[in-house]
Amino acid sequence: MTRAASLPVVGAAAASRFHVPLARASVDTLQINVGKRCNQACKHCHVDAGPSRTEEMSRDVAARVLDLVAADPAVATVDITGGAPELNPQFRWIVERATALGRHVIDRCNLTVLLEPGQEDLAAFLARHRVHVIASLPCYTADNVDRQRGRGVFERSIAGLRRLNELGYGRSDGELQLDLVYNPLGPTLPPPQDALERDYKRRLAAEHGVAFDRLLALTNLPIRRFADDLARRGESDRYLQLLIDHFNPDAVPHVMCRTLVSVSYDGQIYDCDFNQMVDLPAGGRPRTVWDIDALAELAGAPIATADHCFGCTAGAGSSCGGALT
Repeated sequence: MTRAASLPVVGAAAASRFHVPLARASVDTLQINVGKRCNQACKHCHVDAGPSRTEEMSRDVAARVLDLVAADPAVATVDITGGAPELNPQFRWIVERATALGRHVIDRCNLTVLLEPGQEDLAAFLARHRVHVIASLPCYTADNVDRQRGRGVFERSIAGLRRLNELGYGRSDGELQLDLVYNPLGPTLPPPQDALERDYKRRLAAEHGVAFDRLLALTNLPIRRFADDLARRGESDRYLQLLIDHFNPDAVPHVMCRTLVSVSYDGQIYDCDFNQMVDLPAGGRPRTVWDIDALAELAGAPIATADHCFGCTAGAGSSCGGALT
């Protein structure tokens, strides 16, 4: 991973010392970003999603993506994200087809979408298809969540969690898995994931009567809306230096891009969802889902890296599955 010339000299030296060429080991997860439409507009959003965004995956692209999944039994997981992916007209069709193929399906849910008009049956749909819900809840206090995600979001998120719990999610029996996602409110690294999970479970159970399975602690990557916020506060270089100074080589073998491929709403192929948002194509070579015959072709391919990749290798490491070490 290399650092742009604008980094202070100390940081540039650190980046050079930590340069680690990456290549994909295999592909066992396909992450599908179905678009940028969302019912929220969070301050930290790396997708720059919101209610006014219109980009969304078409049925033609979704069908091609699922054909690639069907042709490759090694791809065990279909990870659906957005925006609020549930607002895409293809979402339920993708879930139905992927589960019919026997794949593990993940829905990256913001919880409040469960209460949106027209989505009254969404939670039941997810439970019926045994979808693994990974839900965003950046804190267990209302003030912190509302400051990052908008007024009233915490209360509506708790209502969404209760709806999922009523259907059997979060009972720790593995039947209907419900995980929560924490990310720092500002330019800091996440605290230790295990200790934070214990705090979340204790506070949410005692104060709101809700339960979940695991907490995933994610580092904010300096791209899109979070990068803009850092720039406004004059903290861009300081935050990137923080990521570089906390580089953890033990996290590198476990970064998600080594076994994951990301596809955008228009069918472009990327090494991860973060690279997708800065338009850094897989291996630095623009390709679409129509340019490959099988996802297995991407095994062994080089992975494109840039400054923001230090976010996945800082501290305990970070990925869409939480801490790495």
